[in-house]
Amino acid sequence: MRETDFFEEVEAADVWTPQQYRLNTELIERIHAGPLQDATDVEIAVPLARLVHDEYRSRGTDNNPRISQAESRAVMAALRAVLKRLSVDFQPPFTDFDGFYTYWKNNNGYGSWQARRQILAELFDPLHEQLADLEAGTVASVLAEPVTTQPRTGWTRVDEEITELRRHFANARTEQDYRNVGNDCVIILERLSEAAYVPARHLPEGEEEPPVAQTKNRLERVIEVDLAGSENAALRKLVRSAIEQAQGVKHGATINRRYAGVAADSAILLANMLRRISGGQESDQ
Repeated sequence: MRETDFFEEVEAADVWTPQQYRLNTELIERIHAGPLQDATDVEIAVPLARLVHDEYRSRGTDNNPRISQAESRAVMAALRAVLKRLSVDFQPPFTDFDGFYTYWKNNNGYGSWQARRQILAELFDPLHEQLADLEAGTVASVLAEPVTTQPRTGWTRVDEEITELRRHFANARTEQDYRNVGNDCVIILERLSEAAYVPARHLPEGEEEPPVAQTKNRLERVIEVDLAGSENAALRKLVRSAIEQAQGVKHGATINRRYAGVAADSAILLANMLRRISGGQESDQ
């Protein structure tokens, strides 16, 4: 599951109004009440924790969350319920938007968006890590596994999307399923674009930072900086080829399990190569 799965489409008021989305409160209530038949608690907890984190961060910064005050209480209660079923300890000092507002006023968050983001990061980042570890242990995969002894890259949003990719590929049977695997690969590239590209290191002086969706431009810059020198020419070529393969299923005319699997393997290996290049995985000693 992804964050978007907790929302449902709302019919536009007229033909000029864009399609709208709202929280699927019936689904949130079902999650609060007990396990679902079509998804495990781990599969639910990972994106739900991300949703709660994102909505509370939006409330504390741009004050434009997708959910209401009442819904902020409902999603937090559902998250705590599913985490309790997983025996994951999570005791936030607030239960809704109003409570978060009071908490940040009393804890050096008044007048500082960064302080509010930090409050949430200290609360949710360890939870994301713990859930990612749980999820990594629950998904059996027929796709590539990295040689590193660590089961995850440590980039939590990348790891969450890789887990989704593994699950979707394992269940894929039709051409549309395999196209969706291609879409998963593209999403992983975007998450890598967010994680691997560090403006302080990779943005040329005097230039504007390219948007995250320009994955090829951003990852190309990572390759140029982190794999500079003639001795890394073959490795640069390998990483660039992995990027092309990861994007191949989405744009290719022939879609089947073989090509989807190659693209998925390429996306997973690319993530681990970039993480190793950035120094985030085990050393090569």
